[in-house]
Amino acid sequence: MTGPHDQPADPAAGSVTARPWGATAEGVELHLYDLAVPGGIAATISDLGGIVTHLHVPGADGLVGDVVLGHDEPGPYLGRAESPYFGALIGRYGNRIRAGRFNLDGHEYTLATNNGPNALHGGPGGFDQQVWTARPAVGEDGPALELRLVSPDGDEGYPGTLDVTVTYTVTRPTGGDLGGLRIEYVATTDAPTVVNLTNHSYFNLVGDASRDVLGHELTLHADQFTPVDDTLIPTGELRDVTGTPFDFRAGRAVGDLIDDADVQLAYGGGYDHNLVLRGEGLRVVGEVHEPRSGRVMEVRTTEPGVQFYSGNFLDGSIRGKRGRAYGPRWALCLETQHFPDSPNHPNFPSTVLRPGETYRSRTEYVFSVRTTKGS
Repeated sequence: MTGPHDQPADPAAGSVTARPWGATAEGVELHLYDLAVPGGIAATISDLGGIVTHLHVPGADGLVGDVVLGHDEPGPYLGRAESPYFGALIGRYGNRIRAGRFNLDGHEYTLATNNGPNALHGGPGGFDQQVWTARPAVGEDGPALELRLVSPDGDEGYPGTLDVTVTYTVTRPTGGDLGGLRIEYVATTDAPTVVNLTNHSYFNLVGDASRDVLGHELTLHADQFTPVDDTLIPTGELRDVTGTPFDFRAGRAVGDLIDDADVQLAYGGGYDHNLVLRGEGLRVVGEVHEPRSGRVMEVRTTEPGVQFYSGNFLDGSIRGKRGRAYGPRWALCLETQHFPDSPNHPNFPSTVLRPGETYRSRTEYVFSVRTTKGS
């Protein structure tokens, strides 16, 4: 990579531009970083929470649209009760932990409970609320933003000092795609702890969030899902998706079965469930296609699961970019992850990280366009 403020000699490699974005209540200055590649996509990311505030992607007609929900100003992201976590990095533990408690090596740890009786997304002072140290650069694959955070021992109740680096890269177009947004996570600890990092972008491939996502066509390579109780905590079962509304293996519209009389859908008001992904290592685990714009988002990850959330708790009360009201099911999230509440389910893939080990995870959202006959 080039130095932290260098630009490449070849403009085709892309660019990173920093600009001020206000400050926290404590006076900590915030910044936005614009990552762009000519002829590809462009992302805007903040050092506040590692938030992906904008993601601009061309459609089949060549017009560029913003495919993520969010805000124009930093204020709505800061300290909001019942936060939707628009675009943020989530940690130390993405998703829910039952009753905010887990046992590790014979010691019980108590976390903040910020989602009914449960802990959610690292607690009210989680990684989405932290100002990260940013290092922009341009590398072989495109413009990148490296973000670093040291989470002290006891932060939100979690043990061990956790040193986290997350690198966003806007990759250049290759073959038939437009490039993508790559997210790489690395973490180490000085004491045994649990870690489950993810990104909480809300995608609407229509562009500029002009309508809901019920017509988005979703494919997920998942043969099982983890059923939940009425507080959205997994029961521990791995259930076959066959014959359920959670079977997206052949691809279908998000809205096709979302209102079926299914107790699991009733618990979440729609989809808010972890699906168990096939395979291991970095692989394609699914895609989203928006027929009218032609935009396609392919999802690749090293993670064993993905939380599919259909924006059920958006109710129109949040006004986002350019004052647009975000209504029910106005976006979908595909949060690549280890399973929710894994520390309390020995049969789930482990989220324990110990000294001397390195946590590594990678997810890529790769974009292209597909024209549909008659659209």
